[in-house]
Amino acid sequence: MGNHTTSTNGRPSTLQYIDLAFNNDNADDSACALAYKIQPKWRETPGKTEIVKFTDGITNTLLKVAKHIPGHSQTQIDQDSILLRAYGNNTDILIDRDREARSHALCAERGLAPPLLARFKNGLLYRYIIGQVCTPQDLIKEPVWRAVAKRLGEWHARLPIDSVSESKVTSNGVNGHDMDGTTDEGAQRDFDNASKMHIPNIWSVIHKWINALPSDTPKQKARRDLLQHELDRSYKNLHNERGPGNHGLVFGHCDLLSANVIMLPNDDCSNGSSEDEVKVSFIDYEYATPCPAAFDIANHFAEWGGYDCDYDMLPTKSTRRQFLTDYIDSYRAHSDKPVHDDMVDVLYDEVDRYRGMPGFYWGVWALIQATISQIDFDYASYAEVRLGEYFAWGAEENGSRAKQNAEMPLRERIWADP
Repeated sequence: MGNHTTSTNGRPSTLQYIDLAFNNDNADDSACALAYKIQPKWRETPGKTEIVKFTDGITNTLLKVAKHIPGHSQTQIDQDSILLRAYGNNTDILIDRDREARSHALCAERGLAPPLLARFKNGLLYRYIIGQVCTPQDLIKEPVWRAVAKRLGEWHARLPIDSVSESKVTSNGVNGHDMDGTTDEGAQRDFDNASKMHIPNIWSVIHKWINALPSDTPKQKARRDLLQHELDRSYKNLHNERGPGNHGLVFGHCDLLSANVIMLPNDDCSNGSSEDEVKVSFIDYEYATPCPAAFDIANHFAEWGGYDCDYDMLPTKSTRRQFLTDYIDSYRAHSDKPVHDDMVDVLYDEVDRYRGMPGFYWGVWALIQATISQIDFDYASYAEVRLGEYFAWGAEENGSRAKQNAEMPLRERIWADP
């Protein structure tokens, strides 16, 4: 049975579909059954089949399935290993899984993602990337953040947003639902201004998430209305075409936290580069969607603080400018379109303007997760922390914090550090 993804030349390519589901209650056997569909010889081959669980994510289950064939080196074993990612409970409310598969296939075709091997009922199988998963402490190291800047510049320059905009009319990219008739028409006209915007995009995705929030009680409805009002206002105030890309949009990763950044082994960096140079790759593309480059970068900077939201880790003004200089140099090197000479200055200002939106984005996301997830994580408290970042940014921007002589929040103080 096949499942179609779309290649960059417009012809459909067939991705294997496995008619099985991963079962967390019987994880090892379930993972092996799926992996054996890709590597059937593993069933009879001598050697242990090892299952390694990665615990960095708070949405999905991520497992490495490795076959320890006698006589094979660790590198050979890793090269043949399979990553299994099983979706979190009810996360199709948040994520369009068809679009995720298209995004992954697109990245793989451009050499920016490991090959996608198959889909199954509740997840994906793809090739393992040999390397070290970053921690938030790694992200703040200069060789690492410079590598991320260069890789992200290449991502944004090389990935065409048209390839993930196939659902322009029927779907906004979350759960495949038709947008018409389910949302406020005026707001939706803003978000899918069809002559310029690609659907889905970061604005339409957040819009859909807000509409997925419960509104059974007056308190819930008031909160949802407030969030929709804030989204409308933010879109009108923030969205423009000043940044790189197509009408100010690039194909963004939109979830560039430390666990999705892999530091590659030194031998992958051995084409005449310095031994100290780091190269990175990005994994997990479930939130990838057209967005302003400033949003994707501001979101990455927010992730320097990790799940604990340690604001002392955030980049200062000078670090942000150096990151953006490397980013634009890389974007320019990989893009076939000219980039304005002042783009570093432009993007520096744009990232500053967007610094509150990652908190809004993940705050709304966490409110939904608090109602659907079975993972042991305090999503409700996380939502309040992240939405607090957004409202603190708003109070700084409109001057209300200063008027009240209130203390500047730590996140805003660190962000303002030279």
